[in-house]
Amino acid sequence: MATKLDKLLKREIDIDGKPYMVTLSPDGVKLTEKGKRKGLGVSWKGLSNGESATALSLTGGSSESESDSESESAAEEHANS
Repeated sequence: MATKLDKLLKREIDIDGKPYMVTLSPDGVKLTEKGKRKGLGVSWKGLSNGESATALSLTGGSSESESDSESESAAEEHANS
């Protein structure tokens, strides 16, 4: 029997030699570079219906080095075309 996810669960992973934190919560999953606050977050609902995959493909995965306005501009340009 699986355990219900009712609080935050954090784990550290290594991607290309850089440490990242993966946080699972009842709301979704978030990947953040260790020591940083901003990261990529996906809601469970968005992940299950494919909306998050579409948003990530529009922004190219949206890393922390990109500004929020660049990500929003890319999404708006795609929506207008």
